[in-house]
Amino acid sequence: MAKTVCKILGVVFLLVGVAGFAAPNLLGAHLTPPHNVVHIVSGVVALYFGFAGSLSGAKGFCLIFGLVYLALGLVGLVRGDAADNRMLQLGPLMLGMADHGVHLLLGAAFLAGGLFTRKA
Repeated sequence: MAKTVCKILGVVFLLVGVAGFAAPNLLGAHLTPPHNVVHIVSGVVALYFGFAGSLSGAKGFCLIFGLVYLALGLVGLVRGDAADNRMLQLGPLMLGMADHGVHLLLGAAFLAGGLFTRKA
């Protein structure tokens, strides 16, 4: 399951990363150029694990990436500026409520991909 999750979400990351340059407010997210680059790099890494990586590598990637994205979504909800729609700035990245929600969903999907992967 981890390899499938990496393939599907890798494509999603690439598409969002490229689309973010043309539509920086896609679905209410704050897709700045640095944010788009993060999505493109994440998509490439996910696709590597989905197509060329080992099953255990894909599983590990899903678990780690899932935890990181869940944490990012939770930190945004907890530490984001309550007066400014929970806006959180992490270096050059500006993350708002839409970003936090998407990060929580992606984190859960990647984590599920890692947790529900059985040994070959």
